[in-house]
Amino acid sequence: DWLWTSGQLSENDIQRLPSLGIQTVINLATPDSPNALAGEADRVALLRVNYFQIPVNWMLPEVEQFKQFVPLVQACSGQKIWLHCVKNMRVSVFVYLYRKLILGESDETATFPLRAVWTPDKVWQEFIEEVCSCY
Repeated sequence: DWLWTSGQLSENDIQRLPSLGIQTVINLATPDSPNALAGEADRVALLRVNYFQIPVNWMLPEVEQFKQFVPLVQACSGQKIWLHCVKNMRVSVFVYLYRKLILGESDETATFPLRAVWTPDKVWQEFIEEVCSCY
């Protein structure tokens, strides 16, 4: 109930955030990602919704970015968060790692929505393994 995920938000999605009770948006896509919404941060902020961006390069995700993500999500405890990227693929990996490593969920439970969205390629599988080795 507190964490919503998706691919790129549209203008209509952003307008609906307050009515859904969303208090924080976290974007894991880079500003130059395909279909990035110009002015997304400003559009969200105008609605008095917190906005954060951790730009994760699709071909080079870094452990440090996950280490930024964890305290950000924890600082938003008690809020409804909308976490997005371009296709929900970066997001699904970050959510999987958060659920498994931080919330202590079983691998089977933590894999949702990851396995519903995609099977990580070599780059992302190595990222998963590298993050897991740090926790």
